[in-house]
Amino acid sequence: MASLGLQLVACCAVVLLSLAGAAHGYPRGSGSALSSSFYDDSCPSAYDIVRRVIEHARVSDPRIPASLIRLHFHDCFVQGCDGSLLLDEDLPAIQTEKDVPANDKSARGFEVVDDIKCALEEACPGIVSCADILALAAEISVELAGGPRWKVLLGRRDGTTTNIEAANNLPSPFDSLELLQEKFRNFNLDDTDLVALQGAHTFGKAQCQFTQANCAAGQPDDTLENLDEVTPKVFDNKYYGNLLHGRAKLASDQVMLSDPVAEATTAPIVHRFAGNQEDFFRNFASSMVKMGNIAPLTGNDGEIRKNCRRINSKGY
Repeated sequence: MASLGLQLVACCAVVLLSLAGAAHGYPRGSGSALSSSFYDDSCPSAYDIVRRVIEHARVSDPRIPASLIRLHFHDCFVQGCDGSLLLDEDLPAIQTEKDVPANDKSARGFEVVDDIKCALEEACPGIVSCADILALAAEISVELAGGPRWKVLLGRRDGTTTNIEAANNLPSPFDSLELLQEKFRNFNLDDTDLVALQGAHTFGKAQCQFTQANCAAGQPDDTLENLDEVTPKVFDNKYYGNLLHGRAKLASDQVMLSDPVAEATTAPIVHRFAGNQEDFFRNFASSMVKMGNIAPLTGNDGEIRKNCRRINSKGY
């Protein structure tokens, strides 16, 4: 039997050469509610396919789980969870969000999303949206790194536009606590959601130019550093212990404890999560579901892209 990698190459070839993946079988007019059972009939193997591709990808690239969850964050915080971040430049209609400062040369994992889409198109053509792929990939990535599991609500459709203005307003590693709180409140996310979701920095890496200490003498700006130096590949609550000792890599993390407004808002939550990993896991899962519900396209809105990098009218 061919390896998974070869299967994915073959799968991509099939997708690129065929337009047979019309969105037949996709529930139309299904309303705005997302459901964890959305693909139970139309694509029952969806979760297992996404998981298998990520497991394969992280063998050669251990950073992939952290990169994939970041894609979901940066997608949902720009006009909702609609897969807009995945669109490549296609002027004049599409200006890619990949080139804004928050994503340029740092957002990654797009090829893995391509592989997931190809595998899903072979198993159930035209059924699973790219926006739902990001939501599933985020949950699976956290679980594979030792973090919590949660029921991913599904049924999103893909957007056909990007939003550069919103992408330029993504949370920044240099934001003050009050600015972060404002950006989260704009999506109905409260202080507990803020502290919990920032906890995704318990794994992954950041370029030294974005860290509090900045780059050492002679280091290139894009030199990578672990966000959590204690357990950098594990999803746990050690990140909050780093904050308690003033060792957060990013200033936007440390402000949740050090900012003057933190004492009455985010600091008690940081202390709580530092002392209780189960509490952190429970709140993180809840906040991820809440974030995943930001302005989803459902029913007849949007489309199911055949290629996550292109809207369907542009083909391949």
